[in-house]
Amino acid sequence: MQIDLVALIVDEYDPAIAFFTDVLGFDLVEDSPSLTNDGRPKRWVVVRPPGAQTGILLARADGEQQRAAIGNQVAGRVGFFYRVDDFDAAYRRMAEADVTFVREPRTEPYGRVAVFLDIAGNRWDLLGAS
Repeated sequence: MQIDLVALIVDEYDPAIAFFTDVLGFDLVEDSPSLTNDGRPKRWVVVRPPGAQTGILLARADGEQQRAAIGNQVAGRVGFFYRVDDFDAAYRRMAEADVTFVREPRTEPYGRVAVFLDIAGNRWDLLGAS
């Protein structure tokens, strides 16, 4: 068993795809036309870190309740954890791409960590070895 996908509510598909692929280095696994439960057009968009099994379904907000959750999927906590092989290179690349870091890099018992915001405003930990 495994967790295949985690949904992330976004404002629009294309800027979210660009953030995850161009800035974070994820692969665009799928971008297919689809339909909502009531038959309206949408897209099925999946991004995934290279080599990872679990992906992120980028879900465009549909309705006020979902729009209100953009950037607050986990009530302001860090809810996503992005582990990289080269922390310093990833941090530098992301900073150069104007990613907002809300906590600068620090060393913890589990490794290096810096908190950043994704394109929707959700908090992530960038994680790497000490």
